[in-house]
Amino acid sequence: MSELHKFLFEGLPVRGMLVRLTDGWQEVLRRREAVGAHPPELRALMGEMAAAGVLMQANIKFNGALVLQIFGDGPVKLAVTEVQPDLSFRATAKQVGEVPAGAGLEAMLNVHGQGRCAITLDPKDKFPGQQPYQGVVPLHGDRREPLQKLSEVLEHYMLQSEQLDTKLVLAANDQIAAGLLIQRLPVKGEGNIEGSEAGERNEDRIGESEDYNRISMLAATLTAEELLTLDADTILRRLFWEETVRRFEPRNPRFACSCSRERVGQMLKSLGRGEVDEVLAERGSNVEIGCEFCGLQYHFDAVDIGELFSAQLAQAGGSGTVQ
Repeated sequence: MSELHKFLFEGLPVRGMLVRLTDGWQEVLRRREAVGAHPPELRALMGEMAAAGVLMQANIKFNGALVLQIFGDGPVKLAVTEVQPDLSFRATAKQVGEVPAGAGLEAMLNVHGQGRCAITLDPKDKFPGQQPYQGVVPLHGDRREPLQKLSEVLEHYMLQSEQLDTKLVLAANDQIAAGLLIQRLPVKGEGNIEGSEAGERNEDRIGESEDYNRISMLAATLTAEELLTLDADTILRRLFWEETVRRFEPRNPRFACSCSRERVGQMLKSLGRGEVDEVLAERGSNVEIGCEFCGLQYHFDAVDIGELFSAQLAQAGGSGTVQ
C-alpha cells in the first residue's frame, strides 16, 4: 500500500517527508495504457510528479486541490498531477512527438527554453470571485542554465515562493514512484522551534542553517535505486542514524479521479446546443468523451443530449435560446 511518512528532527528547524506510491501509481499507469502508452522516460517523469505533488500537498495542508503542471515546447506538451487534501491523486500527460531514448526534462519539455512549471492551489470552498492561486517558474535556474531534473525545478520554486531551503530526491519506475523532502523550518512563528538553541542562533535566513545544510547533504546521498527498493524505515535509519527523528502516523495516498458523467454533461452544455448537435451529426450515433486522467469513456446519444439541454432550458425559465 502507498505510504507517506512525516517526521521532524528533534531540536532542529528541519522537517521531512518520505512518500512511496505503489498501488496507486500502478493504477495510474494501468489506466493510461487504455488511452495510449507513454515511453519509459515520460512515465518516469509522471511518477516523479505524482510523488512530488503528494509531498507538496501534505507539506502545506491545503484545503483544496494542488495541481502541478509542466508545459513546454518539446515532444511532451504537458504533464499534470493533481492531489486532493486526502492525498488522492491522478496524473496525465500529452505527448505530441517522439521522445528520444534517455531524454531528460530539457529534451522532453524545454527544447527551445520555453518550458514552464506551474503550481496551482484551487480552494475547495471558494468565496464569490475568488480565483485559484498560481505560481509559475521557468525550467531554468537564476543563471539561465536549464534545469535537468524535476527536483531541481521544484527546489527553485520553493526557494522563490516560500523563501525556504528545500531538498528533494525523486525517482520512479513502473512499480514505484517515490520521493524524499527535507525542508528548513522558519524559526519565527513556529511553536516547536521558537526559543530553542536554533532560534537563538537566528538561523532563519536562506542557506545559513548549519543544521539544515548537514541534513540536506545526507539526504542528497540517497540514490534512485535506494529510494525505489528500500522501505521507509531502512531509508530513514541509513540516512539519519545520528539524528533524533520524531515520526508521525503514516498516511495512505491513493489513486482517485474526480471525473463524472455530471461534470462531462456540464462541459457539453457549456459548448452550446448547436455545437454539440454538429458533433453528434458528425459522429453518428453518439458523442464520446474520454477522461484524460483515468481513461473512462462517457457516451451521450441523441436522447441524452436532448435531456441535457431540456433541463438547462427548464432551469432558465423555459424561455430564450440556450447557448
